[in-house]
Amino acid sequence: MKQFYSDVFQFRGSHYDFGYFQGQLLKNSPILPNREKQWGPKKDRHFLVNPEEYKSIMNTFAPAILDEIQGLADALQMEMKKAFQLFGGYYLEFTRSGCSIYTDPNFMVRNYDSHPRGYEGRYIFYKPTDQGYAIIGPSMQITGRIDGMNEKGLVMGYNFTHSRKSSDGFLCNMIGRLILETCASVGEAVSLLKEIPHRHSFSYVLLDPSGESFVVEASPRKVVARKSNVCTNHFHLLDEENRYRIEETRNREKNIEDQQRYAANPFQAFKVMNNPAHHIFSKKYDAAAGTIHTSVYFPKEMKAWFVIGPDRKPVIFDFTKWLEGNNTNIKRIKGELEFDGPFINME
Repeated sequence: MKQFYSDVFQFRGSHYDFGYFQGQLLKNSPILPNREKQWGPKKDRHFLVNPEEYKSIMNTFAPAILDEIQGLADALQMEMKKAFQLFGGYYLEFTRSGCSIYTDPNFMVRNYDSHPRGYEGRYIFYKPTDQGYAIIGPSMQITGRIDGMNEKGLVMGYNFTHSRKSSDGFLCNMIGRLILETCASVGEAVSLLKEIPHRHSFSYVLLDPSGESFVVEASPRKVVARKSNVCTNHFHLLDEENRYRIEETRNREKNIEDQQRYAANPFQAFKVMNNPAHHIFSKKYDAAAGTIHTSVYFPKEMKAWFVIGPDRKPVIFDFTKWLEGNNTNIKRIKGELEFDGPFINME
């Protein structure tokens, strides 16, 4: 087992200032150099190449995020075209991943399964003062979110289905950010998901304080919503979009349903996902399907749990207290994985 960590960052202010703050942090971080090495020369074939088109699309949905990218560019003394490529969350190939989600009327618990070498190790508290809702959750590609909760108690997580037949559109992490930044309820999030362009096929799981949970199956061609409290890596309604081999994801879905039936409280539900003895937590890191973190969100209590690695007690954050101006004293969340390489935030 090797030790890994996520740094905790907290910020209240405008999107531009938030971007500048993050850019200053990235100057002394190995994240960008490591990512450049991973992507290599092939990135120029997959990144957005039309900044004006991107600005037009983002202005429709969340114009303040453009200010955040401007702040990042200014702090890093970077051309805007490259900043859009690195931080825009639009039109870039995405590495496949796993992921499992279970919801109860009072909480969502989620395993994020992917390859550790692409994991940023950044857990973000952000409260904008210009526009948009405050958000708590782990980041991806700096501006995007892997999962999270906003100040209205809307919770979001997503699961990969496939990247075949991709199209121009937003990546899952930026879609997660758009949901949390601009939507106050499950209904608003479903409407947004039906309006925005999707690069790949993902399921987006949504929960708010009403206690109703929806899975939105989204591909570049069609978006549909269904009520459900379990989601793995296949569609139910858009069956024609599924990969050819989905036995593993169907079996994992049934395993979650069977075991969560006997979970009497949130901690037991968390253990079903985080303890490898239940066979949902995955160690298939080299196949980009190993569990990196387990997160739990409570939309009514406005609390969040987070762990890196298996069979650990969660770090608990009180989002309400943070929104009231009380910073958390936690600076770093540590954990262990059965993987030899580092996260990209590690030397």
